[in-house]
Amino acid sequence: MKKVVLITGFTGMDGANLTEYLLKNTECEIYGMVRRSANPNFKNVKEFLDNSRVKIVYGDLIDLISIKNLVEKIQPDYLINLGANSFVGCSWDMPIQVFETNTLGVLYCLEAIKSVKPNCRFYQASSSEQFGDVLYSPQDIKHEWRPRSIYGCSKCSSHYLVKVYKESYGLYAVCGILFNHDGIKRGPEFVTQKIALGVANIHNQISKKQPITPIKLGNLDAKRDWSDSEDFVDGIWRMLNQEEFNQQLKEKYISKNFYTENIGWLFKEIKDYILASGETHSVKEFIELAFKEANIEGYWEGKGINEKYLISNYLIEEHNLNSNILVEVDPKFFRPAEVNILCGDSTPARKELNWQPKVSFQELVKKMVRHNINNPQV
Repeated sequence: MKKVVLITGFTGMDGANLTEYLLKNTECEIYGMVRRSANPNFKNVKEFLDNSRVKIVYGDLIDLISIKNLVEKIQPDYLINLGANSFVGCSWDMPIQVFETNTLGVLYCLEAIKSVKPNCRFYQASSSEQFGDVLYSPQDIKHEWRPRSIYGCSKCSSHYLVKVYKESYGLYAVCGILFNHDGIKRGPEFVTQKIALGVANIHNQISKKQPITPIKLGNLDAKRDWSDSEDFVDGIWRMLNQEEFNQQLKEKYISKNFYTENIGWLFKEIKDYILASGETHSVKEFIELAFKEANIEGYWEGKGINEKYLISNYLIEEHNLNSNILVEVDPKFFRPAEVNILCGDSTPARKELNWQPKVSFQELVKKMVRHNINNPQV
């Protein structure tokens, strides 16, 4: 029988990329959960909406009844929770909403599985923001949680909830600790897409000899471990099927001839994993590579809040421009508490799940900028 997958956060970047991955690599039926709203945004998933294997269902992570009803009706084999308030910066402005969605939402998913379909496998999207004020780099699975944002705290809480439900009820419940990941479907409020969109816009302005609209950012020196979301969804699926991808588990699984609905023996064996590139790059590096892809040469000037990335003088003259600021610092984008550096150790996922990232940081930046140049925002 075809496996059934219920995905929360279906219309987000990871949800859309996971759907595409499952359509290409499995025969699963996919139910994408979205919230009812006056104007739902299906931009990321429009190419899947006519696929007979994809169905839209309505629910809300902060409504236990809706989650429970969906699990009862769909009877999923997998519930993959990618839904969250995932913009770290806004978590200080709406802390209650962030905790309700990111923590209570996970609790409701786990309760629904426990009560209705305990053999449903559960995936929780944990975050590198849980490490926060890091003690060492790269961060491995043993690094303690030291969050510096309300978002990070909410993810720590949900991570522990998964642990408790797994150990208390024998659920196949796993957390993937995902370091920063992006792609062409990333929302415009995230710094990477903000830069990529801004560069594409400036590229267009220069070609039309229009005034440049500077990109306004916060901390330019923050360093992150960036990867491509499309690589990460492969890792998510491997975590949810560890007995297939982990050779040692596979041997145990086959020897038990345990191809049945009962997975109680398996929950003790499964692990949480980190997905990361193992490299760090600053926001400044992202900016420089992004403008390079657009064939715009710039240079840095000033320090602190006065630091700016300026277009080279010869380009100003060549294109008859009357403005020269490409990027400038705006203090309103500073966070109350900053995470200065994150770098993940994904060695266990690479060795045990045979997972490998395919897209480099440089390729990711080029991909995002080129997509936005070729698909200008209306």
